[in-house]
Amino acid sequence: MAELAKTLRAELDRYSPGGKLPSSRTLVERHRVSPVTVSRALAQLAAEGLVVTRPGAGAFKAETRAAPASGDASWQELALSADAAELVPRAVDASGVLVTLAAPPPGVVEFNGGYLHPSLQPERALAAALARAGRRPGAWGRPPTDGLTDLREWFAREIGGGVTGAEVLITAGGQSALTTALRALTAPGTPVLVESPTYPGMLAVARAAGLRPVPVPTDTDGIRPDLLEAAFRATGARVLVSQPLFQNPTGALLPPSRRREVVRIARAAGAFVVEDDFARRLVHEDAGPLPPPLAADDPDGVVVHVCSLTKITSASLRVGALAARGPVLERLRAIQVVDSFFVPRPLQEAALELVGSPSWPRHLRTVSQELKARRDVLTAAVALRLPELALPHVPSGGYHLWLRLPDALPEAALLTAALRAGVAAAPGRPYFCAEPPAGHIRLSFAGVAGPTEIHEGVRRLRTALDELLP
Repeated sequence: MAELAKTLRAELDRYSPGGKLPSSRTLVERHRVSPVTVSRALAQLAAEGLVVTRPGAGAFKAETRAAPASGDASWQELALSADAAELVPRAVDASGVLVTLAAPPPGVVEFNGGYLHPSLQPERALAAALARAGRRPGAWGRPPTDGLTDLREWFAREIGGGVTGAEVLITAGGQSALTTALRALTAPGTPVLVESPTYPGMLAVARAAGLRPVPVPTDTDGIRPDLLEAAFRATGARVLVSQPLFQNPTGALLPPSRRREVVRIARAAGAFVVEDDFARRLVHEDAGPLPPPLAADDPDGVVVHVCSLTKITSASLRVGALAARGPVLERLRAIQVVDSFFVPRPLQEAALELVGSPSWPRHLRTVSQELKARRDVLTAAVALRLPELALPHVPSGGYHLWLRLPDALPEAALLTAALRAGVAAAPGRPYFCAEPPAGHIRLSFAGVAGPTEIHEGVRRLRTALDELLP
């Protein structure tokens, strides 16, 4: 299709504006392609504004449009500048998010990915689920604003601990849920405690809401309770955002003693804990039994729970959940409705079909086995070929390794050299809301095709290191 569209694009100079192109049958015979290919190529040119298709009449070269007048947007510099009374600037740095969303150039090994490689996604099961969902009665009607009852109850059972469907709101993925939670729980200009390092998308959400992220250091067991207690005292913060399970980017798993301490400390401070449980379904085969979510053992409503189906399925299945107990649920619900009305019903119906199908547990087992195998391949390759990079913790869940660089190796220089060598890694700097203790990179083993590509990516990183190190 792309080749035919390119050919037709080049041939448009032969026609005057409004001139009719050859018929689809003629194009099929001339270029020896299928009618579907012709249809798609013409649709592509129509989307680009180069041709106009008229049912029953054919395709015509689009009329030339005058270039729009150049405006003067310089006034926006003043309108977007931070007011003197603002405690937090409104400008938001989304670079840490974009690096995991933007596709690198062709041929580059994607160690910077934030989602499963297509070979790990349940594409057939998703397609079948979407097809079945589309045939459900009322599938294209307006859903309840809180989400479909059956889907809310499914998420409640997954969370456990007596959480009910009435305490769950369906969201457009985890990022949307985090946005709603932070806007609901604290006011612009106030501090919010975050793990350091932590997920850049959450930092971007916090800053977009006008909050002041305050770092609480972590170690290989997660957030440090002693420093958390001190941070609450020093700042008066009323919210902590935490990833107790396979923390991003460190991969740390919060042990039972610290789990209890985190909730106790927050309760004593009169604060909420936003639990971002993004990686529960990304557990590795050798992880052993997982601890339940913090929300499952929280009768007082300290924990606001966030989870999603996106990471374990596809970036486009943006279906997640917010769970909360007490009066805060009504505030979360109000902000959710104002921001997005509701999650499209066909997506919710498809999610229900997927998690209720026999293919769902099979998919979870396959991903668990694959992630463990890929983690082991990348860990061994890093130890063998990149001994200069420190790996303080090998995770038992999630999809990446967090590596510390030597003090003499600038992070930005390594990433630039790596791209020249044909491999993309996620920079460590966006994971810190204050000055980082050292340079870091994050290497994803879920977004690549398999072991062969992992080995090739590490080989290219070695080339980059050799370029920079004496």
